Amino acid sequence: MALIAISFTLTACGGSDSGDSTSKAAASMSASQPAMKAADKTGMFAGLNGKKVSGTAQVSGSGVMLSGFSSDEGPDLHVYLTNGTDEAAVSAGKQLGAVKFDQKSQTFALNGADTSAYSTVVIHCDKAKAVFGAAKLS
Repeated sequence: MALIAISFTLTACGGSDSGDSTSKAAASMSASQPAMKAADKTGMFAGLNGKKVSGTAQVSGSGVMLSGFSSDEGPDLHVYLTNGTDEAAVSAGKQLGAVKFDQKSQTFALNGADTSAYSTVVIHCDKAKAVFGAAKLS
């Protein structure tokens, strides 16, 4: 019974499969961008719960930047700073804003978040309460 509920929940935030389903490699950083500081952290996205998410997350003192980003479509996707990929970690994490599933480069303000307190950037469908993907920061 629980499997049916999980399947239904993930379907609520599912997208169409009509587009190109192959994920592309993360775009390289442009030469005009500043060099990473020692405190900056990066991670590569991986899909979770049967969803596809790819690209790179870079966390710095000025914000979170997604590059080469793509995700399965969802009606209510948001980016979070967390310490894990389960619902409890997302609830305890810091939401940074709505993310567009098909926009390769996106930047999010930290809104006072202490980035040293978080280890993961998560793409979460708030409507379905489902994690689409995550980037472990290092």
